[in-house]
Amino acid sequence: MIVFTTAELDALIAAFFYPLARILALLVAAPPYNNASLPMRMRLALGLTVAVAIAPTLEAPAVAPASGAGLLILAEQMLIGYAMGFSMRLIFGAIDLAGNTFSTQMGLGFATSYDPAGSSQTAVVSEVLGILALLMFIGIDGHLMILSTLAQSFRALPVGALPASASWANLANTGAIVFSSGLLLALPIVVALLITNTALGVLGRVSPQLNIIVVGFPVTIALGFSALYVCLPYLIEPLMRLFETGLRAMLENFVVR
Repeated sequence: MIVFTTAELDALIAAFFYPLARILALLVAAPPYNNASLPMRMRLALGLTVAVAIAPTLEAPAVAPASGAGLLILAEQMLIGYAMGFSMRLIFGAIDLAGNTFSTQMGLGFATSYDPAGSSQTAVVSEVLGILALLMFIGIDGHLMILSTLAQSFRALPVGALPASASWANLANTGAIVFSSGLLLALPIVVALLITNTALGVLGRVSPQLNIIVVGFPVTIALGFSALYVCLPYLIEPLMRLFETGLRAMLENFVVR
């Protein structure tokens, strides 16, 4: 007959639930696992599977999860996991910003569709670009890289080791990626559309009887899609660098160098 003491039982439960809290929090925030089309049961099953695989290799503090200190550790693990997933979500936020920027410049800012991932209305062009980026991310096994980075995080930041307060500032600094990278991705198409609008403005001044609104609207849309078609092959390398930056930020946000 196998007999467990209360302390041993608490240690077994803590060794599983503390890592599980970080894993589930990451799956809630990190793409592609945060997609609303992915059933919650599948996320829970994936989180349990990963926790069962990782937990035996970790050293968790022997603190009862139901105690005050245990609840504090659970909250810390949830916060760390969500922050790691949010770091990766910022990368796709930069891609969404790029799509919204040149979608507005093309005159298709009003053409929106419901985005289940963000639970909001998103420009159609931005939605298409986001889907292409997500497919590329999955194609390079980015979803497996996220789980690998998650496993490495337990060694860089063991359970119960609260990160230094200064390291949380790195997460806020990562938000700059949304604006800088998003604008850089959209810059070639925005410049092409800016030249087009400038030419249409000059044409309107030269020929006032020409209805620029009627002529310019289809012209900017056609040139915008043409520029997007030409630029898509050249977006592969910047997107790969963005994905690498996001995966690296998942760990570096909690490591003070």
